[in-house]
Amino acid sequence: MMSHADRAEALFKSGYNCAQSMIGAFEGEIGIDFETSIRLAASFGGGMGRLREVCGALTGLFMVIGLQSGYSDPEDHEAKTRHYQRVQDLAAQFRDRFGTLLCRDLLELEESISEPVPEKRTEEYYQRRPCAQYIRFAASLLDTMPEPQSQPEPEM
Repeated sequence: MMSHADRAEALFKSGYNCAQSMIGAFEGEIGIDFETSIRLAASFGGGMGRLREVCGALTGLFMVIGLQSGYSDPEDHEAKTRHYQRVQDLAAQFRDRFGTLLCRDLLELEESISEPVPEKRTEEYYQRRPCAQYIRFAASLLDTMPEPQSQPEPEM
């Protein structure tokens, strides 16, 4: 069976954006079908529509954990806190590994906003883009990081 990291990389190398590759790799585990998940993540590639903000691999990862174990009751402060803690823990691991969460910094780009037209996916594109390693790492985080346990409420 293909790992989540292998599946996410394969999806990326078949033309899906980073966020789509992440969420698509968890098909069958997130409660929505592949087509819906790919459409949901369509806007988040290239650091949110090629704005080069938060890395699409992380955005996809956060969508996956939201679908797997996110809260739905806005009054459930404990669940919200637990979920945000998980997001922050995952983001910290990514930042520790790569030095940033931002697409433009990961790709060493001068400009934060790029043209909306995506680059053609060619063999040369994949050879010069480090995105596959970010996708693989983000996908593997869910396989190695258990869900957080209930945290005590902070004293006010």
